[in-house]
Amino acid sequence: MPKLKTKSSCKKRFKVTATGRIKAGQAGKRHGMIKRTNKFLRNARGTTVLSKADEKIIKPMMPYSR
Repeated sequence: MPKLKTKSSCKKRFKVTATGRIKAGQAGKRHGMIKRTNKFLRNARGTTVLSKADEKIIKPMMPYSR
């Protein structure tokens, strides 16, 4: 079998945890902070673990990160 290519966009944006879940940065914090609530900004700090549905989309793009 030939080698599979990893999507460069996924390689830059996602990491795989030890249990196999996908870790990503929180969305919605690039601009427009004035209209966001303080609660939203607090909860959107750091990273988050993707949902199962989103994992199914991302995992095939990262064949060697399991």
